[in-house]
Amino acid sequence: MTAYTLKQASELLQAKKVSAVELAQEYLAAIDAKNPAINGYVTLDKEKTLAEAKAADARIAAGNATALTGVPVAYKDIFCQTGWRSACSSKMLDNFVSPYTATVVQNLLDAGMVTLGRTNMDEFAMGSTNETSFYGATKNPWNLENVPGGSSGGSAAVVAARLAPAALGSDTGGSIRQPASHCGITGIKPTYGIVSRFGMVAYASSFDQAGPMAQTAEDCAILLNSMASFDTRDSTSLEREKEDYTRDLKQPLKGLKVGLPKEYFGSGNSADVQTALQNTIDLLKAQGAEMVDVSLPQTELSIPAYYVLASAEASTNLSRYDGVRYGHRAAQFGDLEEMYSNTRAEGFGSEVKRRIMIGTYVLSHGYYDAYYLKAQKLRRLVANDFQTALQQCDVILAPTAPTTAPKLGSDIHDPVQMYLSDIYTIAVNLAGLPALTLPAGFGSDGLPVGVQLIGNYFSEAKILGVAHQMQLNSDWHSKMPV
Repeated sequence: MTAYTLKQASELLQAKKVSAVELAQEYLAAIDAKNPAINGYVTLDKEKTLAEAKAADARIAAGNATALTGVPVAYKDIFCQTGWRSACSSKMLDNFVSPYTATVVQNLLDAGMVTLGRTNMDEFAMGSTNETSFYGATKNPWNLENVPGGSSGGSAAVVAARLAPAALGSDTGGSIRQPASHCGITGIKPTYGIVSRFGMVAYASSFDQAGPMAQTAEDCAILLNSMASFDTRDSTSLEREKEDYTRDLKQPLKGLKVGLPKEYFGSGNSADVQTALQNTIDLLKAQGAEMVDVSLPQTELSIPAYYVLASAEASTNLSRYDGVRYGHRAAQFGDLEEMYSNTRAEGFGSEVKRRIMIGTYVLSHGYYDAYYLKAQKLRRLVANDFQTALQQCDVILAPTAPTTAPKLGSDIHDPVQMYLSDIYTIAVNLAGLPALTLPAGFGSDGLPVGVQLIGNYFSEAKILGVAHQMQLNSDWHSKMPV
């Protein structure tokens, strides 16, 4: 029963062929059996889960259910929910039980979805392998010796392992799309501002964006319909008319112009990724799409620009963790200043400390103009490049990552190598554009390979529709780990 897509689970619930309680129990049993090996979930509360499922059954019986009522969902450990621990997979927040609920979580609760638990992640979403978590690394379900990607690696792993039909992730520099690629699932980062950030623990506020992760593009579209909303509590939330993100799912691809950026198709990609890209191009051409050569000349500059800006914002956002109001507090200290320093030294992991230090440096007197302002100017150039390219095509096709999932431990001790693995995802966040990863094959090592579809602002329905048509004509998304 846990192998169903979100759409299939919804249909079974609406037809009353299975109850929400029965479905939740199936997933909880699967989690008990498989999660110890994968370490995808870090917080579970079966009593709360089954209470939500019971309420969903009552709603279905009363005839006021939505398409999502009774469907289980997992949340990255970055999303707050009243009564649930929301630790951001950090020692700093290990004892934090949220007194309020994130808007995007509330939207899904209002739709009747059933909370399965919180998924593992890189600490404070800082990482690309899910190895910086205070709770230990998540393993890739396709091979337990490999990483699932990060920082939403736990969400990707539980969907791939069929321990949830869908999960929420957050994407700051590729943290939905890269683990989706490594785990063989579908995930979309929406246009910045269409999904509220209220109640999502901040890493880099001008980059962070919540998005759905599921088996198929159709599932992601259904989820996004409920997730997207204007929120007065989020100053970056965009006030727009409600739209139906499933509206283009039946749109044929004949005449679609697909941009191929020359900077993304070079020698930096592994043979497995190149093969997946070519398979995708062949699939699109077979459905009548036209390939167009485009250029994104600032691609190489996107990584330094991102890590300057994101680290600067992180140093500011994480200054609130001081041991005074909530979270971890050092047991031993002499005065207030020592309490601050001991608390932060004990509460943060090495990668978080590294980014705080970088961010503090680039914001300091004498370096602000040299680094931070230059990075902001580069951000504008990156966004301009995308606008130029998207005038020539409808969507852009790109790799998600240059390789399949690396081995555990291979990148964590080389932060520069870990940062470079995000070369194809970071530019999208700098520009605030929507982008989707979908499965596109398997490498010679048996691990999944994903590709990206990048659209212009507010073109989520278009790229979801393109991905859905591709998935109707391929089966990579339906493959399951043994």
